[in-house]
Formats: sequence, structure tokens, C-alpha cells
Amino acid sequence: MSEPSSSFPQQTVSDKTLRRKTLFAFVFFIVFLAGAWATFKWVNRQPKEGGALKPLRKTLNANERLFSAMFDANKLVKEYPVSAAAKRVRVNGMDGLRDSVNEETWRLHVVRSSGDTLHLTINDIKKLPKKDLVFDFKCIEGWDQVTHWAGVPLKTFMQYYHLNGQSKMKYVGLQTPDKKYYVGIDMPSALHAQTLLCYEMNGKPLPANQGFPLRLIIPVKYGIKHLKRIGTMFFSNDKPADFWAERGYDYYAGH
Repeated sequence: MSEPSSSFPQQTVSDKTLRRKTLFAFVFFIVFLAGAWATFKWVNRQPKEGGALKPLRKTLNANERLFSAMFDANKLVKEYPVSAAAKRVRVNGMDGLRDSVNEETWRLHVVRSSGDTLHLTINDIKKLPKKDLVFDFKCIEGWDQVTHWAGVPLKTFMQYYHLNGQSKMKYVGLQTPDKKYYVGIDMPSALHAQTLLCYEMNGKPLPANQGFPLRLIIPVKYGIKHLKRIGTMFFSNDKPADFWAERGYDYYAGH
């Protein structure tokens, strides 16, 4: 019995054609590598802008404009039950925390305008409505951890202390008491319902390595924006200095 014939005609590629195609693919690969290497060398010869090579900073700024336009203040980060929170919370970075701090003498300095600063104790903050938050804390290094925090929503804080004019500005700047760590936060993210001036972790006062007595928790951002041990808060229409952005990272740092 004869074999059934295929409905597709079989094509035979000659050795000459095969060699020609192989050579073309090889030349294309070499040209591609040469172009990629030349681009890499060109980028590395460019001046720096805001801590990053200028072409990279322009790309990061373009990403920031895109993510800012897509930001939805009504979209909440997923919350978890307290039972899901890690008992041993990861510590990542001690910049701004190396000096000791006394809760009795610590103050949150809120610069409303030049020459007009509020000086608040931790009890001034604790008297405001408290919110617990259990969410998946994300680090820009790639790890994440479900953690439990509590404090005052920053939006509530700003309303209580009549910072309505300041809330219409573009940015909030935060600094540690020693000024060695500092971040700039876009105002829509700062006023997000889950952004906290946080003074508790796992139902207890913050430990020193987590920013005692007061830190920022801002779930719509990566960990580099969650400034520990806030000393000063101010407001600006220009981007405040940002520790990691000055070292080449994304200023917006949202996820």
C-alpha cells in the first residue's frame, strides 16, 4: 500500500541558499552587537543629570510622567488580615538613624512657609484618629513582605493642622533629624488614603531601626520613599532633594 501524500509540497533548500542565509544571520548579529556596544559607550560618555546619566534620567522622567498620569487616588493597595503580617520585619538601611533619639525632646517640624513652622510632639500626632494598615511592603531591590503598621493618615494630619494651601502644592519633602536621609513625594501620592505618619509596628511603638518615633508609610511607593524617623516636613512646587534619586534611582518610585 502506498504512503499517503502530504498536502503540503516539500521544499528542498540548497546548500548555497543555506550558506547565504547563515552568513546573513551572522553578519546581522555582529552589526547588532556592534551597535549595542556603540550605544552603551555613547550613553556612558554622557553627562549626569539628577544623579543618573542624562539619557537614563530622561527615560526615568518620561516614565514618571506616564505613571503620574495613570495614578488613581481612589485605588487602594490590597490589605491583609493582621495574622498575615510578618513577626520579624525586615530592616533595610540605617541612613538617618545612626544618632540616638529621645521621644521627649523629639519634634516634628512642619514648615508651612518661610518663618512659619509648627513644632509637634508625638502626642500631638497620636491624638488624631489612628489607622491600622497591613499591606505588602515592596522594596526596589525585589523583595516584599506583608507588614502591619499604624498611625495617622497624612491627609487627616494635613486637614487637622490646616495645611490646605500646602496640600495644593506639588510635593512634600521629608528629612530625618540629622538631614542624612531625605525624600520628595508627589502630593497626590502623599494624600493617598493609605499614606501614614506611622508610630506603631505590630501593635507596638516603632523600634529604633524602623524609624522611632515617627516614620512614613506610603504603600503606593517602593521602600526607598518610606522615610524613617521624620524630623522635618515641608512643601514645594519644585522637586525636593531625594536621597536615592541623587544616586541614579527613579524619583517617582511608584509601583
